[in-house]
Amino acid sequence: MNGASLIILAALAVAVFLALRYVYREKKKGNACIGCPYAGSCHGQDRCEVERKDVSR
Repeated sequence: MNGASLIILAALAVAVFLALRYVYREKKKGNACIGCPYAGSCHGQDRCEVERKDVSR
C-alpha cells in the first residue's frame, strides 16, 4: 500500500466511525427514526411510516 491508499483508507475509517457514533447517540436519545424530521416527537408512535405513506400517494 502506498501513502495515498493509506490516507484514503484512514479517511474512510473516520467517516464510518463518525456515522456509527451519530447513529449510536441518536438511538441513545430515543429517536426511533434517525434522519426523520419528526424523530424527536414520535413518542413511540410510527409517525415516520405515516409520513412516508402520505408522500407516496
